[in-house]
Amino acid sequence: MKARVTVMLKNGVLDPQGEAVRHALGSLGFAGVNGVRQGKVIELDLAETDAAKAEAEVRAMCDKLLANTVIESYRVELI
Repeated sequence: MKARVTVMLKNGVLDPQGEAVRHALGSLGFAGVNGVRQGKVIELDLAETDAAKAEAEVRAMCDKLLANTVIESYRVELI
């Protein structure tokens, strides 16, 4: 089973990388972009075959290592 984790900064947390991308897009002529939030995607290949157990295990991974839950939120998809 595979899992995809999307990690993003929480709303209200400054995103300097996203702001740099927004500015660069404007410089390239893409004036219609009002905001950019940048994050990361992590794909995991899991041995667990039970969906509920796999999701719980991935959430534990996120809470302990993959996301800084103070400033980041995450979404788990089983694929």
